[in-house]
Amino acid sequence: MKAARSVVVMARPAVAGEVKTRLAEACGERLALAVYRLLLRRTLRRVAGGPWSTVVAVAPSAGKRRRHRFRGLATMTQSGRDLGARMHNAFAAMPPGPVVMVGTDIPGLRRQHITRAFKALERHDAVFGPAHDGGYWLVGLAPELRDAGIFSPVRWSTRHALADTLENVPTACPVALIDALGDVDTVEDVERWLRGLPPR
Repeated sequence: MKAARSVVVMARPAVAGEVKTRLAEACGERLALAVYRLLLRRTLRRVAGGPWSTVVAVAPSAGKRRRHRFRGLATMTQSGRDLGARMHNAFAAMPPGPVVMVGTDIPGLRRQHITRAFKALERHDAVFGPAHDGGYWLVGLAPELRDAGIFSPVRWSTRHALADTLENVPTACPVALIDALGDVDTVEDVERWLRGLPPR
């Protein structure tokens, strides 16, 4: 009998000023919030409902206390001083079995990518979905790697993030890479994304 599979979506509450901050600097908080909400809805719709359990790991919010809905999915609160610690703690909180983690800013994410990642974990200890900017939009770990400390040290939000993380994976652990996808961080990213959408 196979161990239960889990997907963790790293998300933030949809609060103006706390999401897509690089985008907000260029086009304002309202548009950045609208883009984030759309990306979040698409991500949750495409990830939820597969043959795995889905949990949304929610970053603490400095905004007003309010009830944030995530399509009725289970949630937990992110904890840790930086992104690496938050990712490590989210992995550690999951039940036994393979775990795949994704973010919310990858419009090209499809359910088949999650399926492909779990398939890779049947023969590898880790799987990554590279992003075009040098980071990664997906990471999956077998239970044996959860406490290996692969998320520190890592130069987050730089072109070195994936390379640094791979450097932290023990040499005896096989690693798989799946599709490279682009994320949405800048006005140019939004424009490219919108040009790829079907006409209204």
